[in-house]
Amino acid sequence: MNKYKFLQISKSIKIRYLHHNSNNNLYIVFLHGFMSDLNGEKPKIFKRFCKNNKLGFLAIEYSGHGKSTGEFTKGNVTKWTNQVKKVIKRVLKKKDFILIGSSMGSWISVNQFKFFSKQIKGFIGIGSAPEFLERVMWKKFTVKMKKETIDKGVYNLKHGGFEYPITYQLIKDGRKNLVLNKKINAKIPVTLFHGSKDEAVPVIFSKKLIKIFNNANKKLNIIKNGDHSLFAKKYQSKIIRELKSIISQY
Repeated sequence: MNKYKFLQISKSIKIRYLHHNSNNNLYIVFLHGFMSDLNGEKPKIFKRFCKNNKLGFLAIEYSGHGKSTGEFTKGNVTKWTNQVKKVIKRVLKKKDFILIGSSMGSWISVNQFKFFSKQIKGFIGIGSAPEFLERVMWKKFTVKMKKETIDKGVYNLKHGGFEYPITYQLIKDGRKNLVLNKKINAKIPVTLFHGSKDEAVPVIFSKKLIKIFNNANKKLNIIKNGDHSLFAKKYQSKIIRELKSIISQY
């Protein structure tokens, strides 16, 4: 049974998180994707792995997602990045950690390096989607869709049986969070997994992201026929094996 906790980080925002405490100085921190939550399989599997290996674990749900409070339409990459920073500071304090980012979670993970460069001891990206708001979403919007987003402030995007309210403030904020032009000098292990058949975010995003890590011991694993989520059993074992390898370098 997973017991979720909540952290009040402002007057109006309570962030839900999943936590496993440990005496070990090393934690695994999992960050989910855009319009995802902590009810998925990834946080549960990583938490179980941490319990079995006597490691600390933390997964954080952004405002407007899942059971965290706040309106999704008022959220953006800057806000979600700062929420993650606050929860890590309160829960982990000075402990070291390895980041695992799924999709947009990789983008938010990369943003954490400016706050925790000394504490981050490794990074795994799964279907990484840095700068996807502009480079994937906005790029695919028609002139009519763009006009509606700008005029009304929001466009309700229908995709895969879901409706995503995409606000213009979200798109504009994404432009303030560029990471692919940056350099991260941390000497840590970095492994990015990306499915060759990812229909949401092309492999080129992980290829660009891996380049920003100057001094890392880095690997890009392109999974043949893999999808965006990369969490079928056969992919899970590859990711867990890589996580074990990164932990062994700590």
